[in-house]
Amino acid sequence: MGLDREQALDVALGQIERQFGKGSVMKMNDQAALSVGAISTGSLSLDLALGIGGLPRGRIVEVFGPESSGKTTLVYHVIAEAQRRGGICAFIDAEHAMDPQYARRIGVNIDDLLVSQPDTGEQALEITELLVRSGALDVVAVDSVAALTP
Repeated sequence: MGLDREQALDVALGQIERQFGKGSVMKMNDQAALSVGAISTGSLSLDLALGIGGLPRGRIVEVFGPESSGKTTLVYHVIAEAQRRGGICAFIDAEHAMDPQYARRIGVNIDDLLVSQPDTGEQALEITELLVRSGALDVVAVDSVAALTP
């Protein structure tokens, strides 16, 4: 690769790293793999199956499955685990179907949970983006992506 191309690539990679964080782009043979922390799902077998002890911190994770298959229950468990470790969590209730009593029974500290029931999909995503960009939260859950209609 020519010097100009290498310099252009270095500039681009530097900009990506500043904008999106270290490890956003890397070569597959780079030995300096980033250590990613995890938030337990509350299920030992699932945490072990995921290979890192839970859901990776700082990453987008999509939980999908048929209706009434336990997606929201799993999210409540993750929120409860994060809160037990002092984490701050938010629940974007796009479906307007959150059951606070059920979440409390699972272990969610409802009093400390940030909850939003947005009117539109755009509003839900804007709220989510602002919360994520703050860098202050451990879990931001959106329930559900299917409800994010304009």
